[in-house]
Amino acid sequence: MIALLTGRVESIEADRCVIDVSGPAGGVGYLVHASTRTLASLQPPPALVRLLIETQVREDAITLFGFAESAERDWFRLLTTVQGVGAKVALSILSALSPKDLISAIAAGDRAALTRASGVGAKLAVRLLTELRDKAGAMPSSGGVFIPPPVSKPGVDADALSALVNLGYKRPEAQGAVARVMERLGDAPALDNVIRECLKELAR
Repeated sequence: MIALLTGRVESIEADRCVIDVSGPAGGVGYLVHASTRTLASLQPPPALVRLLIETQVREDAITLFGFAESAERDWFRLLTTVQGVGAKVALSILSALSPKDLISAIAAGDRAALTRASGVGAKLAVRLLTELRDKAGAMPSSGGVFIPPPVSKPGVDADALSALVNLGYKRPEAQGAVARVMERLGDAPALDNVIRECLKELAR
């Protein structure tokens, strides 16, 4: 499994580059997919480069993904654990947001920031915020950003979630809406108010 490449930049394209790791026995060039952030950090050919590599092996292909820093690679690994986020979408997110920006967006529940990435719609943004909220604070480049746990009001949040699921909403997006509304409304909100605000959230 390839974990690191050191060689000369042969070419740079919009979403990938070729790294020449030629030796005395002959030349070998590796095609490496990367975020625009990593590609922008490379010097023009034939500059020397060192890239961290994530190797993805499938039946029909072996694909290499390159990263200029370990924080970006770690975020790539985490993002691809979320349903609906493949390697292409993960690189798109990392092109639009740095690891530090991702931390801030998740901490703030900023769905709009995530949807700036190509391939990320409103539903996927909610899923990312919901699934990564508890994990983002431990990720590299967090800079000590504190991500508070979702506010939980016994009974009201569970009842609101149940009502939304019964209305046909998927549990992950409903959970995200309930958490944001409960946090915004503060102490002891009425159930009907919570449901009404959640419906507004989900309709956006």
